Order: sequence, then structure tokens, then C-alpha cells
Amino acid sequence: MTGLGAVFRPQLPPERLRALARLADETGLEELWLWEDCFREGGISTAAAALAWTERVRIGVGLLPVPLRNVAITAMEAATLHRMFPGRAVLGIGHGVQDWMGQVGARAESPLTLLREHLVALRALLAGERVSTRGRYVSLDDVALDWPPEGPVEVLTGATGPRTLRLAGEAADGTVLTASTPPEGVRRARLLTDEGRQRAGRTDRHRIVVYLLTATGPDAAARLRAELTDEGVADVPDLGVAGDAGAVAKAVQRLADAGADTVVLQPTADEPDPEGFVRFAAEDVRPLVP
Repeated sequence: MTGLGAVFRPQLPPERLRALARLADETGLEELWLWEDCFREGGISTAAAALAWTERVRIGVGLLPVPLRNVAITAMEAATLHRMFPGRAVLGIGHGVQDWMGQVGARAESPLTLLREHLVALRALLAGERVSTRGRYVSLDDVALDWPPEGPVEVLTGATGPRTLRLAGEAADGTVLTASTPPEGVRRARLLTDEGRQRAGRTDRHRIVVYLLTATGPDAAARLRAELTDEGVADVPDLGVAGDAGAVAKAVQRLADAGADTVVLQPTADEPDPEGFVRFAAEDVRPLVP
């Protein structure tokens, strides 16, 4: 079965999250994803609140920008969430939007090297290992978590370029793809992550999560077109979907056929009814997605 989720976009004020998270839980939506976009809402704080307000929905964070965190802090926070809410936290990390990282003085000369070092150390710490390493960006001296997760946890990473996608396959447990990824882009991502997995000798499952820009309602096509234009991708074929539940389910299926394991419906930034969007995803689209 293809996983289905929805995004709580950080253009909404944080006080709106409680109602949306509870609605996602009540309607049976599998995953609700949050973003840590500069300079809006913190990923860990919002995830912890959403998990505490709900009982079953999985809460994803896509993504935590690693230049803003020491890997020990990432591991401590991730482990705490996994201990308090077993099986329900899904954390993705990434090298961050470089302009934003520059604004806070955290821009790395080699974002890919930083991401690799962070991923390797983070997965080791979350596996309960004691880690000593001295890399270009990540340095740990005999560090181990007192309260590691009680079982295996997945660490996802965001990726777009070929080198980062290969790194994702090599060093992460899954990949998060942006809403600027059409079905052909998902196929390419699957091939490149598989190359990384083969290089690392990995045979475990690698989950591909992709956002799907989605608009529904009477002005859906216009809102979708406006956002794609703002993002500079209006001419990319098969990107985003506007329409009813049937049209959205077909778009989800195209991404699944291309290799996506989970499709997360991303409303437009000007979505007029965020609660209605979550209900639409759970009650109208989900039954149509095999």
C-alpha cells in the first residue's frame, strides 16, 4: 500500500497545529508532515507537541537543516521523541537552504560533506553506539546516548542533486523529495539512491517520500498554477495536481508507480481551508489510493 500524508505548512501560525494534528488523527490520516523553514517554526518543538496531542498519526519533520545543529543535539532530541512516542516520529535531515544558512552564519563550504558526517554519526548514535570521530564538520569524543531508542529507527534525508541522492542511498534510511519532483524525477531518484545503496552494500529497505503540490476546490487550477509559477517550475510536465479526489489519487498513483513509497499532499501556501484539506486527504483521497 502506498503511504499517504499531508503537510502542515509553516505559513500557518503554530497555534493552528493542534486542531490540524487532532483532525489528522481522528480521520485516520497516516502521516502529518511539518517543516522547519527559516524563520518560521521549529521542527522538534512542533513535532513533540503534535505527537503529544495525538494517539496514532505519524508525525514527520522534513527537514531539519544540519548546519543549525550539533549532531549530538539532533540525536538527543530524536531519541527522546522515539522513546516517548515509539514508532510515530519520522525525522528527516538536510543540508539546508544555503541562502538561509548564510543569513545565520552557518553556511558550510561543503554542504555534502557536512550532511554525510552528520548522517553517519546520527545513525550510529541512534543505534546505541558509542561514537568517536573527527571529521571536517562533525567531531565527537566518546559520545553515547544514555537513552537511545529501544528499537531501530529510520533517518531520512532530503535530496535533489545526483550526489546527494547517492549519499541518501548510501548513508540514510530514506529520501524526502520536494514537490518540484515529477514522476520521472522520482524514477531518477530511485535509481540514484539504489546506486548509493549498492556502493555501500546495503540491502535494507529505503523509503522514498515525495511531496505532491495539491489544490482542490473551485479555484484549484488557478492556485496551483500561481504557486508553480512563483517557484519557477510552471513549465515542468506532470508537476502538481488540481482537481477532485479522483484526480489527486491518479497523481498519487503516478508517483507510486515511479517508485515513491509515501506521497504527502502539500497544499498551496494560500490554501483557504487547511482543516478541510486534511479531511479531504484522509476521507476522500485515501480510499482511492491502493
